[in-house]
Amino acid sequence: MSGLGGGVVLTPALTWLGVDIKHAIAVSILCIIATSSGSASVYVRRHLVNLKAGMFLEMFTILGALTGATLTLLISPRFLYLAFGSVLLGSWVALVRTKRQNGQPTPQDRFSDWLELEGSYPDQAQGETIHYQGHRAYLGAPAMFGAGMIAGLLGIGAGAVKVLIQDLIMGFPPKVSTTTSNFMIGVTALAGASVYLAAGLINVGLAAPVILGVILGAWLGTRLLVRLTNQAVRRFFLLILLILAAEMVIRGLRGA
Repeated sequence: MSGLGGGVVLTPALTWLGVDIKHAIAVSILCIIATSSGSASVYVRRHLVNLKAGMFLEMFTILGALTGATLTLLISPRFLYLAFGSVLLGSWVALVRTKRQNGQPTPQDRFSDWLELEGSYPDQAQGETIHYQGHRAYLGAPAMFGAGMIAGLLGIGAGAVKVLIQDLIMGFPPKVSTTTSNFMIGVTALAGASVYLAAGLINVGLAAPVILGVILGAWLGTRLLVRLTNQAVRRFFLLILLILAAEMVIRGLRGA
């Protein structure tokens, strides 16, 4: 429902149950693939996902995830939690202070126009078709590399960062940002999971039952999203983002 991938809940939960942090990250990033598969298929059928933007941006998230997962095998996660929490908190403040302009739409730059980053979707909550244009893909692409790196480092999907990039930098509506993030996180997670699988950190016996629960949750979340307004989705995302930022900072201060 928020486009986060669910790792923000799953990774801390597994560590609280006594799972080593690196094994928890590995299982979490594997389960994110199930989250994305369970929700993205519904969103694609409902024409909420911007497929061109998703496929362009996920090239950069894949490279970032491979880099981040490799670093996780080598370094302590404590400072990563602190840095990630700080970045999310700053992003939350930026998103709260950003107001959408309801006047004339901003003309597309040439690169975004060449990528054809525009689209429309039927908004069930408003009862009308929403038309939109994406902007500044040349900034969104390198930013997505950073999002992919965070995903690989912490096994959380980094959906929060991906939604913010599409919202604040590229100008997508909240529902498009959320659904396109869901579309991308599975591919990003697959890249990161390959590194953890090669390192022998994925416990299949633990991952199997968790994936079943994740698929059920993703199915329920997609049914709720299409019935909500863009404003409600934005408020829900802000709440989850704030909780995520506080959680990461606290865990970093406690030594992860």
